[in-house]
Amino acid sequence: MNLSPDMHHLGRAARDGAEALRAASAEQRTAAIRAMATHLRADSSSILAANASDLAAATQHHDRLRLDAERVEAIAAGVEAVAGLPDPVGAEIARWQRPNGLDIARVRTPIGVIGMIYEARPNVTADAAAICVRSGNAVILRPGSDCFASSRAIHSALVRGLAEAGLPPATVQIVPTADRALVGDLLAGLDGTLDLLIPRGGRSLVERIQAEARVPVLGHLEGVCHTYVHHAADPVMAAAIVHNAKLRRVSVCGSTETLLIDRAALPMLPAIAEALEGCELRGDAEAAAVVPMRLATEDDWRTEYLAPILSIRTVSDWHEAASHIARYGTGHTEAIVTEDRAVAEAFLDTVDSAIVLWNASTQYADGGEFGFGAEIGIATGKLHARGPVGPEQLTSFKYVVRGAGQVRP
Repeated sequence: MNLSPDMHHLGRAARDGAEALRAASAEQRTAAIRAMATHLRADSSSILAANASDLAAATQHHDRLRLDAERVEAIAAGVEAVAGLPDPVGAEIARWQRPNGLDIARVRTPIGVIGMIYEARPNVTADAAAICVRSGNAVILRPGSDCFASSRAIHSALVRGLAEAGLPPATVQIVPTADRALVGDLLAGLDGTLDLLIPRGGRSLVERIQAEARVPVLGHLEGVCHTYVHHAADPVMAAAIVHNAKLRRVSVCGSTETLLIDRAALPMLPAIAEALEGCELRGDAEAAAVVPMRLATEDDWRTEYLAPILSIRTVSDWHEAASHIARYGTGHTEAIVTEDRAVAEAFLDTVDSAIVLWNASTQYADGGEFGFGAEIGIATGKLHARGPVGPEQLTSFKYVVRGAGQVRP
């Protein structure tokens, strides 16, 4: 495949940047990340001006696209938190000795060059850069056209932070234009220089990348997340958790989209519905008989609304709740609300999603809340990394074998 000159340069420069990062000390990587946070704060006004131009050009309002001073500070604070995380590069995962005297260690190592393709999420520009620098990986960022100006302004601050710490700008690069044709170059692997692609966006984006990429993809599919209210739930707690899980921020992937409720817990539904004031409810016939609402369709159980809409289904017990999740869920995040420890533990053991919670909101599906500082998505696959993807999840490993002259008989 013939790459455009710009993309060919990005790939080769990223490979050089990855080598520089691998050779850098943990202290130098830490200094770079802290400097990136400092420059983000210093450039807040220019970042907000760029974001205003993105918002003015947007064809539809998107909460994830909008920045304000508080959100820019949160982005900088997230980057700063990554600087405080343990550096994973070179860490020993395991070590053992063989009877023949060989000393074998499994050691974390950077993946190399990461490609990030994302939509309407300017914060991903900073999160991905910080996590990749922490894990010793170079990164090529391809923001969507809707957040292109914001992402370029953020990138400008990040590059100055890298330079301040003595790391090359090629460590964190951004695709120079919003031309969609350049995405094809990334999917093809940039002439062998790209090691991993991470898509962050809607189902259509992720599925296209998974179908067409010629390099490994770390998938982040949509979040059809569930909260299950068991009949032994505390009613006040149930209402508070469901309210937060749905309405705290409806546009995040950890927002609950379906409420599952025990038939024996239906007396709790009016209080839950009252807590959900302003949210459109779509339920099955049993739920609608308790609280008037629109009847749900089969499509509702599969829909990530990213809006103040909640589907409600009545179940007989936790087994039926788990079966519903297995059929309609996307492997993202599920929660159970109950005071019955045995049922809770059975639910946690049985439900096979990246994140399962007991008596807590699904909106905790976030790397910052897990202590990762930030994350670049929730991996919903089952290989390599799963759940919030932080620095440790962006490393591979190698075996380091130390001998004393052994030869194999």
